[in-house]
Amino acid sequence: MAAVLSGPTPGIAAEAHGVPHLDGAGLGLLWVVPFAGILLSIALFPLILPDFWHHHFGKVSAFWALAFFLPFAWAFGWELALYELLHVGLLEYLPFIILLGALFTVAGGVRITGSLQGTPVVNTGILFIGTVIASWMGTTGAAMLLIRPLLRANENRRYKVHSVVFFIFLVANIGGSLTPLGDPPLFLGFLKGVPFFWPTVHLFLPMLLASVVLLALYFVIDVVLWRREGRPMAAVDDVGEKERLGLEGKVNILLLGVIVGAVLLSGVWRPGIVFEVYHVEVELQNLVRDLILVGTALLSVRLTSSESRRRNAFSWFPIIEVAKLFSAIFLTIIPAIAILRAGTDGALAPLVALVNDNGQPDNVMYFWLTGLLSSFLDNAPTYLVFFNTASGDATVLTGPLVDTLVAISAGAVFMGANTYIGNAPNFMVRSIAEERGVAMPSFFGYMAWSIGILIPLFALVTIVFLI
Repeated sequence: MAAVLSGPTPGIAAEAHGVPHLDGAGLGLLWVVPFAGILLSIALFPLILPDFWHHHFGKVSAFWALAFFLPFAWAFGWELALYELLHVGLLEYLPFIILLGALFTVAGGVRITGSLQGTPVVNTGILFIGTVIASWMGTTGAAMLLIRPLLRANENRRYKVHSVVFFIFLVANIGGSLTPLGDPPLFLGFLKGVPFFWPTVHLFLPMLLASVVLLALYFVIDVVLWRREGRPMAAVDDVGEKERLGLEGKVNILLLGVIVGAVLLSGVWRPGIVFEVYHVEVELQNLVRDLILVGTALLSVRLTSSESRRRNAFSWFPIIEVAKLFSAIFLTIIPAIAILRAGTDGALAPLVALVNDNGQPDNVMYFWLTGLLSSFLDNAPTYLVFFNTASGDATVLTGPLVDTLVAISAGAVFMGANTYIGNAPNFMVRSIAEERGVAMPSFFGYMAWSIGILIPLFALVTIVFLI
């Protein structure tokens, strides 16, 4: 179906009660090209033109954003374009990046000192701790906190790749299943009205099954490889000789508590005060939350020793990269969401049909389609797409369609681990590991691990919880 690029057609750019409204039923699939373009750029440029991507990913992101926004403004008018820009920016992108940035900054201020020995028990313990804390300090925060100690503990091990791969599986993805702090898709659901502790209740058992299986499998693999290496003990490095095992930047642990409190506050405090910015209503509790998060990040920078951050190999590059790329993702996804909201009247009706069985949601298909698209696109916008496809109404999705929301949430969070591009921390962990000399597998090499281990595991999750 051709996109409407020459101008608005009846029903596409309309006003509901004075508010500009985009009707996805009249949009063609060409409007989704910029969204597909930015996601494919993220997937392919680091593989085929890594140097170009490293220096120009911001320009690529801006290109795709403008490739959507300028034709959209021309076709439907600046009023609708401005409304959609402000709506996605103020209500979705800024809260998302502020939370991610606060967690990244605060977690980066905590440094585990001393020398650990990379035995199977120690390594499994690090993965277990990371899995437990990921839901409360975010997969990004937990991954940034623990990847360097894991790498340091295994400095003298011959086999290291499996530890980093399982770290991505557990700490950077599945461990973040239980709260909106854990993984971006769940935070977007929270912004849409899903209660804060809903994932804790409904995703606990699927997360427990997946985590126990992976931790047990990892322990067996690590024991076999450790014995093959001759049971090596960690060589004490210069840092380990001078420092005891402990924590630097303990104030950041308190600041993590402030972040949790701020997000909880925005979920339970409803003063009913809103600020309108060109028809976009920003609620007071959300504004207060974001201001607290920004203030907390600034406090972390102020109160944490710059030397400690340096020795923790802390860099602002990962969060800058995520901020630039996600600005284009959140903008270009606007027409895709509008089309999906149109359901069987939209250009993506065949996709909608796949997740519906005689008018009822097919939860198995929701799990696998959400998950597989999350693997190759990005799990946060993919979650939004299927959240809106299922209903878009948090009250319905946490009520009569609760099993559908479980399928969507588990698919987005769990299967973000299938590729390097499925979740923001995956590439961060890979980059840090390569900087420390670990020969990480290629994009498709990593997929060989995920297909061999995760796909059978997710089939088990499907059988136990979704059929």
